[in-house]
Amino acid sequence: MDDAARLYVGLISGTSADGIDAALVRFEHDKPQLVHALTHAWPDDLRTQILRVAQDETTLDLDAFGRLDIAIGHTFADAVKALLAQSGTPASSVHAVGSHGQTIRHRPSGEHPFTLQIGNASVMAERCGIDVVADFRSADVAAGGQGAPLLPAVHAMLLHAPGRTRVVLNLGGIANITVLAADGRVFGFDTGPANGLMDAWCLRHRGEAFDRNGAFAASGRVDDTLLATLLADPYFALPPPKSTGREHFHLGWLDARLHAITASPADVQATLLELTARSIAAAIDAHASDAADVLLCGGGVHNQVLVQRLRELMRSRELGSTADYGVDPDYLEATAFAWLARQRLLGLPGNLPAVTGARGPRVLGAVHLAPRSAR
Repeated sequence: MDDAARLYVGLISGTSADGIDAALVRFEHDKPQLVHALTHAWPDDLRTQILRVAQDETTLDLDAFGRLDIAIGHTFADAVKALLAQSGTPASSVHAVGSHGQTIRHRPSGEHPFTLQIGNASVMAERCGIDVVADFRSADVAAGGQGAPLLPAVHAMLLHAPGRTRVVLNLGGIANITVLAADGRVFGFDTGPANGLMDAWCLRHRGEAFDRNGAFAASGRVDDTLLATLLADPYFALPPPKSTGREHFHLGWLDARLHAITASPADVQATLLELTARSIAAAIDAHASDAADVLLCGGGVHNQVLVQRLRELMRSRELGSTADYGVDPDYLEATAFAWLARQRLLGLPGNLPAVTGARGPRVLGAVHLAPRSAR
């Protein structure tokens, strides 16, 4: 089959575990084009378990770890089946699935750096009858890289503006920026928390998975003492390449800094939003001072209070959305993992060493074959 006629599926559940984004993708002149997409909900009990593990609130024995890996794999398979059913696409038309999996630990530094995304890919291949490419980050970490971010190559492919420095800002559980420099260089890094801390605090105090439209934050006031304490975390001062996750910026981290501060839940939420906005703006000022515009993607684009605060802090830059350039901001990450799966099957690198700090380009991902009778 001509590669241009092949379809791929990309899957990702981010650090907030607010749903599995699934994208059906075709390629035109090597560029990914979104065909159909959906967000598949986690079962409530499974999402609760994922968040507890990712926030280091619970310890898993090997049996519990194995069961969680399989349960997540089945839910990812459910997401693929829902996507294909909704789009009217037979499994036989899909060349491969690229599954990011669910990150439960990301520790790319230290004596034995590692990153761990689970969601059993063999279960997915068996149930869907489609080859699955998974474990995209480990090869980059083994090569001395951060294993993240992996989206900048796709950002550059779809959103580069010749002669103009542009920043693509992904507002997931963690915020990351891609700098598309006017001279053609591409680099980027995780700036710190985006939605993850706000989501967790909202769930604790309101029983809601996220702060819809930023209303909870808007009902409070920024606590300057708390904000200064949060911004003093050493991560923000680290030079890139760098990456982080919920295993660092979690509720335990926040609670440890709240012990001597009296603030209402709404004021804490307002302060967390300000932390996200300030840390992002500072990172862009420090590493992309000549950026003319900033394009938003990720779930945070729907938090209008956060978007407005970013606009206020970056008045000298045009703030827009990837949607302005025909790229769906909700499914750009999932689309990127379809591209990464294709790169793996073509034997081509998926990382950018200038972004991750790896020793060189690496082919990313491990292939899990579907039963041949299913193809």
